Amino acid sequence: MCFKAMKSSGFDIEKTHLQQIERIEKLILLVMIAFVWCYKVGIHIHLKVKPIIIKKHGRKAKTIFKYGLDYIANTLLNALNQTNININHFLSCT
Repeated sequence: MCFKAMKSSGFDIEKTHLQQIERIEKLILLVMIAFVWCYKVGIHIHLKVKPIIIKKHGRKAKTIFKYGLDYIANTLLNALNQTNININHFLSCT
């Protein structure tokens, strides 16, 4: 799941074409933090706000990660979006 999120399904890190190991390490660290953030937001929305739709074949329409990523992206990119969820709270350790 995490590998897919780092590649084509989420952050698309292969398009950076980084070659220096130090920069790759920093990028991976930031992507892992973002992955956990998206996953935690996705879980919260799925359990407390609006469950993910189950399709006819029995699988979810989106993954928990993608649900959170889409929500965070929509919140950050849409200035008119007024949410009751503080997405920054999920970055806190408390």
